[in-house]
Order: sequence, then structure tokens, then C-alpha cells
Amino acid sequence: MASDTHSKIPETMAAMLLTGHGGLDKLVYRQDVPTPRPAKGEVLVQVTATAKNNTDRKAREGLYPTKDKGEVASFAMGGTPTLSFPRIQGADVAGRVVAVGEGVDIERIGHRGLLDFNLYPDTRRDINLMPDYYGHGADGGYAEYIAVPSEQFHRVENPELGDAELAAMGMCSYQTALHMLTSAGVKAGERILVTGASGGVGTALIQLCRIMGAIPYALSQPDKATALLELGAEAVLDRSSMEGFTDKVRELTGGRPIDAVMDLVGGEMTDRFIDAMIFDMASRESYPRLSIAGASGGNVSEIMWTRIYLYQVQIFGVSHGTREEAEQLVTWIRAGQLKPVLHAAFKLSDLHEAETYFVNRGSNYLGKIVIVPDSQWQEHGARYSLSANAR
Repeated sequence: MASDTHSKIPETMAAMLLTGHGGLDKLVYRQDVPTPRPAKGEVLVQVTATAKNNTDRKAREGLYPTKDKGEVASFAMGGTPTLSFPRIQGADVAGRVVAVGEGVDIERIGHRGLLDFNLYPDTRRDINLMPDYYGHGADGGYAEYIAVPSEQFHRVENPELGDAELAAMGMCSYQTALHMLTSAGVKAGERILVTGASGGVGTALIQLCRIMGAIPYALSQPDKATALLELGAEAVLDRSSMEGFTDKVRELTGGRPIDAVMDLVGGEMTDRFIDAMIFDMASRESYPRLSIAGASGGNVSEIMWTRIYLYQVQIFGVSHGTREEAEQLVTWIRAGQLKPVLHAAFKLSDLHEAETYFVNRGSNYLGKIVIVPDSQWQEHGARYSLSANAR
């Protein structure tokens, strides 16, 4: 290992270990976990902040069934489950390079950056057919250190962004959002419905639509409307009042159908989203498109297939994204075109509390929760805590 800081790196570190499928008791905080060492082509990152994603909870609870809707399953797109225990979760990592492996320029030491969270199955840049990620198939950022490929730890110095804010723009949400849009071929001027708009992917979608010139309509709770409008939403539809949904869309769009839906909700709402795209096919200029990357409203939707093929609805399942999309996002972050939507930060040792807060989040919730190692808390987390936000 080539590094002029090797002597400063401790042999052990604090980390939150996922010890099996189940409840919060499966998350065990330890302070004697061996510190990883960077292999050839890798950098060792001292973690300063890691954004929390819903996939952490779903992986812990085994909520990734692909056949039997009742089975408890791990994410296993490559055919074999890669989640083994103990595992350190946390995909959206921000931090600083403190050591480098063989073949990596020592000048990288000291660089602040953001991790492209994917465990890519090959070197292709424009496709990712067996997605897996840090925090699932390999140890992630709920720890003080992480070793990752040098090329996937993208330098982002932007001094206007705190480390917690940088983590809040992590790839798990933003790259998923971008892949939803690119999969559906979204173009400038198109009307896009963003469901689940107040979460990490939803807020990313609103911003990315504006960068691409598309017009985002948000579906969320009415008490979040002001914040979503400030973020870039054209209008906000009330998720708690879905009666007459198509008529409400007509009113907001001047009678034009939604061009494409970016769906993070699923369940019984899926049919209503399709209705919003097909009520006036003669006025459309492209096929109706439904891009799906979540199912917060239910994992099973009942849809008549005749509605899909007669109206030529194109459906895109989205999980993660590509190297090219990750690099595009970093370019936009460096240029200041994306805004972090950070809700609050929690200490790593308080991850149980953060998980409980996330599941039971109230009406004031918008954006991302970020987890900060206790050793980094005063510098990178304290000012974003719930108590600090309340002041």
C-alpha cells in the first residue's frame, strides 16, 4: 500500500454491522472492526458522511422478492445472493482519500469525493445488467473507513457543499433518478409526473427534469408543496386525495396528458398514473411511458394488459444506472447545477434511531437523512442534526 498517512490509519474502526435479516436488533455497533486496506487500483476513504437509502431497510428485512410475492429474499440479479453477514451497509459515501493501493497516484491522498455506489459486473459504460452495490454485495459506508475503486471515487471539492450535503446528492438516489429519465427517453418540454416526490429519488427527479428541460409535476402531501415548488416542481398534486386524479391533471396541464410517469409508489395507484397518460392519445407526440424504480405504495399492481398494449404504454424497470450516468451527475454537481436536499444528520452509533425516524417520518420530512461517524460528528454532522434544524 502506497501512502504517506499509513501510520495514522488505525488497525480497527467503528462500524455498524448488519448481522442477519430481521429487525433493528440485527444492526450491531462495534468499535473493533478491522480497518480495510486498499487493494490494487483502490483508494482508502475516511468516511465523513453516508446518506441513508430505503434500500438499506429493505435489504435488512429481506424485501426483494422476484417470484413469490411473500418470500423473504436478497437482491440477487446475478443469480446468486451477494449479501452475506456480517455486512456494513451504506451506499452513498462522501469522504476523503487517506491511502492508495498499488497503481494509484499518491496525489489522490487528500481528495474529497463522492462514491459511485455500483458494483459493476463488467467494464461497460452504457449498460448495467446485474446491478449490485456497496453496502450490499460489499461493505459500505456505515463505518469510519471504506476501500473502493479509485475510478469510482469521484473528486468533488466544491467548498460551498458540506460533506453531509455532498452525501445527500449520492448516486443511489440521483443515478437511479437519471436512469429513470434516460430509460424513458425523456425530452425537453415533456410533462413528467414524479410520484413519491418528497424522498431522495423524487427530489432528484424534479431537479434533473429541470436540467433536461422537462416539466416535473410532483405527487406528494400538500404540506410539502411549497418546498417542492421551490425545488422546481411545476405543480404539486395531493397524494392523499386521489379521487378525480385525471381531471386534476387536466386542469394543471391545460388539458394535455402526462408524457411519462416516474413511479416510486406502485400499488393500486399505478392504474391512475396510466390514466393520466392515455386520456387524450390524439394529442400525444410520443408513446406513454412508465418508468418504475420503487413500490412504496405496494409491491403488487393489478393492471389490465389490454390497457398496456392497446395504448402502447412502454414500461421501464429501473435499478441503479451506468458509469456514464454517474459521470454526468458528478459533472452537474461540480457545476453547481444540483442542490442537496438534506433533511437531517444522525450519528453512526444512533443508526437505530435514524431508522426508526425514517420509517415513522412525519409531515415535515423532505429529502435525505445522512449518517456521520461519531468521530466526524462535530465537524460534519452536528449542524445538520434534528435539534439544530429545530432552532
